[in-house]
Amino acid sequence: MEKPTFTQRCWNIFNESLLNYHLHDSIQAPFFSTYTKGSIENLLYKKNWIDTVQWHMEDLIRMPGIKAEEGLSLKRSIDDSNQKRTDLVEKIDDWFVVRYRNVLLDKDAKINTESPAWALDRLSILALKIYHMHEQISRTEVSFTHRKKCREKLQILKEQQEDLCTSIEEFLEDLQNGKKKMKIYRQMKMYNDENLNPVLYKKE
Repeated sequence: MEKPTFTQRCWNIFNESLLNYHLHDSIQAPFFSTYTKGSIENLLYKKNWIDTVQWHMEDLIRMPGIKAEEGLSLKRSIDDSNQKRTDLVEKIDDWFVVRYRNVLLDKDAKINTESPAWALDRLSILALKIYHMHEQISRTEVSFTHRKKCREKLQILKEQQEDLCTSIEEFLEDLQNGKKKMKIYRQMKMYNDENLNPVLYKKE
């Protein structure tokens, strides 16, 4: 049997996380993972878990008639989730830095427009979109037209998945061969930092 590619492994882990979350289908569901703490598999699993919880918080905050207090609480939870998501992406990039630290770079090695982990972030979100588009196709109370449009959207999402996986694999190969080099710019989000957000550091 042919060994799965790195992106195939990622895709399987993302979907495992999705299925496990939907066993409870609750933003309060406790996180759990069978992967070794600190391993790339555990980091990827946790990454998708955070994305999945945030996806459903984003749904809830758009609920018609939501009370202001509940909406504010959800907004702050989403902000906190965004910070955790960013921190985790950077941990995944740290793993790639270690993986490719001994690669001999070409003298004209280039920098990619995004790091491997941020490309995988897009793949994780794509897994969410495909999962939930499948849900729409399975609905029995909606019109045939609705399901048809969702099937068309699903085909586009699957094409995006294939193209993105191909691009990531090519990027990783270029990193391995020294044609491209790892370079990370920390996100330095300001809105959660009480030393950088003027609303927070100017509070009385």
